Amino acid sequence: MQPVLLMWGIVLMIVLSLAPFLLVKPQDGSADHTLSSLLMWSMSAAFVRGFGFIPQNRFARYLLGSFAVMATTAAALFWRFGMMA
Repeated sequence: MQPVLLMWGIVLMIVLSLAPFLLVKPQDGSADHTLSSLLMWSMSAAFVRGFGFIPQNRFARYLLGSFAVMATTAAALFWRFGMMA
């Protein structure tokens, strides 16, 4: 088990369920599908890796591994805050 990744998945699940307004574009208030996809991918990968499951398929291992959690979270942060600059 990876408790840090599992906790990250739980935090994302709770925050995005209780505050879906965080997933809208600040310019016009419409849904930001790119941000949503990145954060949902991060949450899914965090749950998979957090529970200790390691896929046998190499492609799935890259998509749902620890690096994917960090990369998609960083990309989501850049998308949200880097796009406003």
